[in-house]
Amino acid sequence: MKIHDKRSGHDCPVTCESARADAKAAFDNAVRFCEKCESPFAFFETELFVLMATLGRCLIRLFLTARHERLDVQPFLKNGKYRPGDDYAERSLKTAYGEVLYGRRYLMSRGGGSGFFPLDVVLGLTRDRLSPWVMQWVARLATRMSFKASQMVCKAVLSWAPATETIERVVLGLGRHGAPFMEQLEPPSEDGDVLVIEVDGKCPPTATEAELAKRRGKRRPKHTKGCACGCQRHRGKAKRQARGSKKRRKRGDKSKNGKEVIVVVMYTLKRGEDGKLHGPINKKLYATFGGREAAAKWARAEATKRGFGPDTTKTVQIVLDGAKGLKHQMKRRFRKAIFTLDICHVVERLWALGRHFHKEGSEELKAWVEELKELVYNGEVKALLKRLRQLLNREPKHGPGTKGRRTALASLIGYIKPRKKMMQYKEWMEQDLVIASGQVEGAVRHLVGERFDCAGMRWRQDKAEALLHLRCIELNGDWQKFVDWFERKTQARLKKGERHKILTDQPLTLNKAA
Repeated sequence: MKIHDKRSGHDCPVTCESARADAKAAFDNAVRFCEKCESPFAFFETELFVLMATLGRCLIRLFLTARHERLDVQPFLKNGKYRPGDDYAERSLKTAYGEVLYGRRYLMSRGGGSGFFPLDVVLGLTRDRLSPWVMQWVARLATRMSFKASQMVCKAVLSWAPATETIERVVLGLGRHGAPFMEQLEPPSEDGDVLVIEVDGKCPPTATEAELAKRRGKRRPKHTKGCACGCQRHRGKAKRQARGSKKRRKRGDKSKNGKEVIVVVMYTLKRGEDGKLHGPINKKLYATFGGREAAAKWARAEATKRGFGPDTTKTVQIVLDGAKGLKHQMKRRFRKAIFTLDICHVVERLWALGRHFHKEGSEELKAWVEELKELVYNGEVKALLKRLRQLLNREPKHGPGTKGRRTALASLIGYIKPRKKMMQYKEWMEQDLVIASGQVEGAVRHLVGERFDCAGMRWRQDKAEALLHLRCIELNGDWQKFVDWFERKTQARLKKGERHKILTDQPLTLNKAA
């Protein structure tokens, strides 16, 4: 990758001519291999990939060398802010084809402080040792699988992979730009007549303070006492004996330490010639650890962007699971919206109540629930509450099982009574509006559950937020738009003279409401 001059003892700059010769030699080598290889195809394909990686590195070096030789640094020197420095400062860059060494001119600052590399500015290369494509590649992989699995896939595809800590830093560096990107996205050109917003939450596992302190502490030495063989099985046994038995959790204690992620699904419906609403159209996902207020603010801004402002006369429907705090935040920003209680939550509570009166799986239980479901679907909430109060009044205060039935009845009445206006299901079905939150339920499982609620995972909210935003961008189908937008933003910062670095270990700031 570089030429060494034995006479002077210094490294000579790579010329465009030598880089071109290396590229031609690598190409000829690959061609000869294809012509003369007598091996099975599996071996041929594996070896060809190695040769193509070598050719790729040579071509990248040729590109960088040619751009360096053509680069005119005079425009950077005209303002007098910089003066010439090193003519050939070497640097390594990890690309999709492997590590490439190249050199470029360095300009020093006249007023003190750091200088900069004009070639890197022109090409949009930051201080990170990873190429832009590699950074977006590993970040995109991390939105779909764990950091370790991302490293394995990267190794299998590229024959090299960054460390898991590096992948995490890429995610934190790119993820902090996820929310600003989603805010500036243009609204869809063709939208429907009815805006539907479905909101739900899920609690992925987060690390406790004790777990974080253990992570940050010094590594304990491996326990070898009583383990002469040194195998993994007996080392683990020795470690458990040295540690002692774990404290048994009390009934009701949970080790998950789950923290709520609010998921918002927004889409529109368009009324067709048959009078029915069809969709979903232009569905977008958003999720945050920042709390219900942050999710409500995003929903308000996105709805306004899509033509459903606070004073709109068009229909806006919000489907919730009945959480009071969430409804309060959404009601503040959508005063004219139709608020709907997810009918599936009501039906599930009816089944839970029915199990106190009838045997699980029995025809009596099914008939009992179906009778109450009919009242729900017909929007007869007053009749449903009256029926439940009658059951509560008839229930004896003493006797086997009566306490559980009375508690369940009182709980369901307390759930339905303040939400009567959100249960006008018959009227909404006649308008073909939404009465269940199926879209957000699926999004919660896919967006949060499949990536953040896996075995052994323990997250920090302020770090998981960055990955959460990147995953939203990926699932919304906006990844390439995000990459292009971020490249333009990065080049603008570099042209201002900033020594910009993307990779970081700093978490995001979560502005949670009190």
